[in-house]
Amino acid sequence: MIIRNEVITDYEEVIARFTNEIIASNVSELLLIRPNTEKFEIYYNWSLIVKDYDDNKFVDLAIASNSDYIVTNDSHFKILNKTDFPKVKTIKLDDFVDLLRKQK
Repeated sequence: MIIRNEVITDYEEVIARFTNEIIASNVSELLLIRPNTEKFEIYYNWSLIVKDYDDNKFVDLAIASNSDYIVTNDSHFKILNKTDFPKVKTIKLDDFVDLLRKQK
């Protein structure tokens, strides 16, 4: 998992809405200490998503970290399928789960 400060903050805010701030903080800390989590810094903003500009933090992170894809069911990311450069693949959550099951 590749993360950056903005993404952790976003996760924390969403989790706190559905639970509370303590649980949200604990989840953030857990993500940060996982051995398969890599923290990444962004030096360029591509601004590929215009319908929900806030989603660009995930796109920019995927590009900077050379990620294979972004796992999302968010329809705003569909624009990436029409973007030739930089190429960012997306995969739906169910397809990602299927991919993980096949790797077992």
